[in-house]
Amino acid sequence: MRRKTAPLFGGALAVTLALALTGCGSGTDTKSSSPSGSYDRNATVSIGSLYEPQNLDMTAGGGQGVTEALNGNVYEGLFQLTDDGKVENRLATGYTVSPDGLTYTFKLRSGVTFHSGKALTSADVKYSIEKITGEASQAARKSSFDMVKSIETPDADTVKVTLSHKSISFVYNLSYVWIVNSEAKDLKTSEDGTGPYKLDKWTRGSALSLVRYDGYWGTAATNQKVVFKYFKDATALNNALLTNAVDVVTSEQSPDALDQFKNNRNYKVNDGHSTTKLLLAFNDRVKPFDNALVRKAVTSAIDNKKLLQSVWGDYGTLIGSMTPPTDPWYEDLTKVNPYDVALAKKELAEAGYAKGFSFTLETPNYDPHPTAASFIKSELAKVGITVNIHVITPDEWYTKIYKNRDFSATLQEHVNDRDIVWYGNPDFYWGYDNKQVTDWVKQAEQSDTAEQQTALLKKVNQQIAQDAASDWLYLYPQIVVANSKLSGYPLNGLNSQFYAYGIKKS
Repeated sequence: MRRKTAPLFGGALAVTLALALTGCGSGTDTKSSSPSGSYDRNATVSIGSLYEPQNLDMTAGGGQGVTEALNGNVYEGLFQLTDDGKVENRLATGYTVSPDGLTYTFKLRSGVTFHSGKALTSADVKYSIEKITGEASQAARKSSFDMVKSIETPDADTVKVTLSHKSISFVYNLSYVWIVNSEAKDLKTSEDGTGPYKLDKWTRGSALSLVRYDGYWGTAATNQKVVFKYFKDATALNNALLTNAVDVVTSEQSPDALDQFKNNRNYKVNDGHSTTKLLLAFNDRVKPFDNALVRKAVTSAIDNKKLLQSVWGDYGTLIGSMTPPTDPWYEDLTKVNPYDVALAKKELAEAGYAKGFSFTLETPNYDPHPTAASFIKSELAKVGITVNIHVITPDEWYTKIYKNRDFSATLQEHVNDRDIVWYGNPDFYWGYDNKQVTDWVKQAEQSDTAEQQTALLKKVNQQIAQDAASDWLYLYPQIVVANSKLSGYPLNGLNSQFYAYGIKKS
């Protein structure tokens, strides 16, 4: 989910694993071209975004914006997901796994302090994991840690986690857990992380600034300060870039505006790899969407290619499933439920809805959802289905749809890679319940090897497409537009993260 936000992949089991120490600061996989000459270590980098945090606590519904601004910049995990999807050491120097695959022992990096000055200890790691899994947690990945049976802290530098069953994704999922000071207060409006930046100021509705943390344990940030500036729409964001009010746009949302940057040597347009899927998510618990034939009919009645072109032009990808090409278990499944109006009518008739039906489509109020909703309404009218569009805010979406499951169908973006596993959870908001899929997902998670996991999740991918569990409308492009004086910025925006500490400004 783009405004809220979901998991998968870990390390090999049953052997001692010593992950190589990795550099920090500017050492991430940022492949943007470097301008010639030196850079200004005292520079302020202005980052334009449409996604302001709702609060600064990832476990309290902070949303996409808090991940974008704080993940890796202010907060760090035991491990970090690089811009190209690799898992690297961060606050952990390595780990070992017991022969049965159930007990992980992590060694913490020495000399790490929080921004308050307190030294990092194993108690902080224990607290941070329990904060994610706690009853009050709103973190989308909360269920990814259901297998955690116990957490022990034998000494200040050691954390021992015992699982109730094997989890090949455990280390991967830990890359999403921010390590926070266990003694910190009011993390919705303040922070106490270990990252290369500390919070400078947050002016709600306007900007959030971070300043280089001089006590950082790793490589210092290549700039002195970053300011995330927030805009209500893509036009205002692009104007800010054109007038040098911002230096880089994390995710371009107005493809029609790209020519003004492509044809200007002062800017660089980068087309990275996205993991963001736009879904027409059915509530598979309720009529008529509890019938797979109805879901298949609706999917075949919508021309996803035309929708993608109308929104993104030549950018973006049709995938036919929840899996983007960057996931190991990807297959092109766009032909499973092809655009075919005659087929859609036939399937509706077989399902007992020859004359169609009506439903309410809950639509987030930010682009591109209203545009997509109007398109879907006109497409489904051709097969006799009446769509009533109900526009809601992100907060309303979270309460009404995600928590209360009070909907028939909704539009939503799902940002994360390897998040097909949600279809193995019947309690997830869309209510898809296929016992075979649930079993495959469980088996995949308890696999001994990545090859076993991949084979099982390919089966899941194929089955959810056959069942039209959702309509995966398209995969977003990931377009980062930056001033040509900038280098070192991430290109892929994996899972909404935007590491700023390697950005250089000449």
